[in-house]
Amino acid sequence: MTGTLLARFVTRSLLSSPGSKGRGASGRYRWPAASGPNGALTRGGAALLLGLPALSYLGCEVYRGVQSSAVVHALEKVDDVLEQADYLYSCAEIEKLYQLLQEYKDSDNVEFLWRLARVSRDMSVMPDLAAEQKKRLTLEGFDYAKKALEKDDGCFAAHKWYAVLLSDVGDYEGSKFKIAQSFVIRRHLERAVELNPGDATSLHILGHWCFAFAELPWYQSKLAALIFATPPTATYEEALEFFLKAEEVQPSFYSKNLLMLGKTYIGMNDRERAVLWLTKAKNYPTLTWEDKEVHKEALVLLKKLGS
Repeated sequence: MTGTLLARFVTRSLLSSPGSKGRGASGRYRWPAASGPNGALTRGGAALLLGLPALSYLGCEVYRGVQSSAVVHALEKVDDVLEQADYLYSCAEIEKLYQLLQEYKDSDNVEFLWRLARVSRDMSVMPDLAAEQKKRLTLEGFDYAKKALEKDDGCFAAHKWYAVLLSDVGDYEGSKFKIAQSFVIRRHLERAVELNPGDATSLHILGHWCFAFAELPWYQSKLAALIFATPPTATYEEALEFFLKAEEVQPSFYSKNLLMLGKTYIGMNDRERAVLWLTKAKNYPTLTWEDKEVHKEALVLLKKLGS
């Protein structure tokens, strides 16, 4: 019992801290939560009560008491599972998290759905994964994100993961599809920031969107001009603004944000600041495979800059 209480205390402490990645906090580019009374269990309980046959006053009160107790118990269980899920995420235990959430893949609860979208995406970008598995997980994650949005359009995490996975789907559909969806992707990211201005990862992804269009190859720019009367464009300055804002909201929350700041300053021909941020990226603790990749890229870029 003591161990359980201690574990819960540690988990709550981690997830309530400013740098945490649990509910209400930002997550890595695996990119966390929009909780509240809008879960399907609450709505389902209300719908069941409304569908009751006629009962005597006493019978109805007794039934309501039992039903209320069952709903409270169910909601407590949901909170326990979400707490466990966020703890696993904070520890980068992605495979364990995926296995845990697979038990809730048929849920209508937006809190499960966007987490399923996120962990499916995280699994899809793991190294040494077969191309067929990557595609399956990407499409699976996109379906979860789409369902999450349908269930709760006011969930910032649903908008964020929908945007991320829509972009990933574009990797399989080709450049034309990806460019055609570019405004949709940005709109959902902006909505995520509007709903939760304190989410550093949404800001980071917006920065990534701007960086991608600032560096868009000429042939893709031509393709964009064929699709849109006014094709999407962005500058390094716009990308920089989002990356810096993300750091302001949550300093050093993500190794990739540090790397992208360095790359953005390279694009702006600001060597001094590029070296500063690339050094921070190089020195970032390598807790995940992605941190290791960031470390390698930062070293390569620093060498090119003569540092």
